[in-house]
Amino acid sequence: MATAPTPAVDGWFTTGDAPALLGSRCTACAATFFPPTAGFCRRPGCPGEEFETVPLSRRGTVWSYTDARYQPPPPYVPATDPYQPFALAAVELAEGLVVLGQVAEGYGVGDLHVGAEVELVVETLYADESGDRTTWRWKPVVELGEEASQ
Repeated sequence: MATAPTPAVDGWFTTGDAPALLGSRCTACAATFFPPTAGFCRRPGCPGEEFETVPLSRRGTVWSYTDARYQPPPPYVPATDPYQPFALAAVELAEGLVVLGQVAEGYGVGDLHVGAEVELVVETLYADESGDRTTWRWKPVVELGEEASQ
């Protein structure tokens, strides 16, 4: 019997109705990082060593994008056999971070453009013997009056 879906990377994002990436905010200088960090602040000159976990913006704008035409090497686990190419988007968040992620199922580079608004969703990355492993993805925001391209 399969278990409930679990994140492929624990502690990097939340799930549920309003999923969010989880960042680390330095308590000394307020710089925010993703993926979450610990130990020391990555901002040059900051002596900070303590961080608080903060949810990041759920929406952002496409900074850049591309197609993953070739299967990444291990430890990447392809979701399909044979491998199906997918789109990747680098998304700028209000916190000033650019976060890379796959584009949501059913969307590709034809659905993206620099400056387009996207929102974070959680989808299955792959399944193994213990159930679905989930990850965050970027889904294009379709405004009223626009055609859905699915």
